[in-house]
Amino acid sequence: MLVAKTIDEFRTFRERLVGVKRKELNREPVVGFVPTMGNLHLGHLSLIRAMRTGCDLSVVSIYVNPTQFGPKEDFARYPRTPDDDLASCEQEGVDIVFMPADEVMYPVGFQTRVSVNELSKPFEGELRPGHFDGVALVCCKLFNIVRPHKTYFGQKDYQQFRVVERMVKDLNMPIEMIMCPIVREEDGLAMSSRNSYLTPNERKEASSIYRALSEIKRAFQAGERKVSILTSLGKQFLSTSIKLQYLAIVDAYSFEERNETCVEGDVVLIGCLLGTTHLIDNIILEGGA
Repeated sequence: MLVAKTIDEFRTFRERLVGVKRKELNREPVVGFVPTMGNLHLGHLSLIRAMRTGCDLSVVSIYVNPTQFGPKEDFARYPRTPDDDLASCEQEGVDIVFMPADEVMYPVGFQTRVSVNELSKPFEGELRPGHFDGVALVCCKLFNIVRPHKTYFGQKDYQQFRVVERMVKDLNMPIEMIMCPIVREEDGLAMSSRNSYLTPNERKEASSIYRALSEIKRAFQAGERKVSILTSLGKQFLSTSIKLQYLAIVDAYSFEERNETCVEGDVVLIGCLLGTTHLIDNIILEGGA
């Protein structure tokens, strides 16, 4: 496994390995990419495994991107475990890990911004102003550096996936966006680096998030279509310790909020606070009666 810390170093490694793979395969190799902020858990590893199955050359980036954190958010304390992350990548057979410093990604004089206007406005965009601009910017830069054919994201950050997907389409980037299923703990809590912030009691209460989503999906599969009934049902299963920020059913692509009835393929989004920790999750409505 090769580890690159500068853009020039990465490009040299990529060119070398693409050349080797081209000779082995007698065709142009498919380059896969998983962008991460490190602190790798089984959710990240599931993306890496999907990438290695579908691609000839695998790339992972590990970079805690400052532009997607607000001034009062957790950038300084976001968990960083670079040694463990590199060990995990090597064990998973990753070909190249890109680990740039801030000055590599945002050198002195940097002033460009990338915005995906409408999809970035509601839900997480409203709670975290500027967050998706930072996500779009770093993904745009990483895609230009890595030049992947396929890139893999987790469904847990559903709005993020759609924002980046829209950017890729609008900017005519020749990249296939692949969304992989949410990986959950045994009690249903979606795996996230921020779960480490939860106290033991909060961690127990957090399992109610998935119960609420599951009950909404169960009622949908039984034939219920009224949004007000479905969301009210979900709220009944949330722990009283959870401060709900939003619970909405939206169109899977436009993020138009359903106010009266929903249809198969719509997505239930939830954002909440447990103590001081912001958690998100979602479930896709499918298998309806």
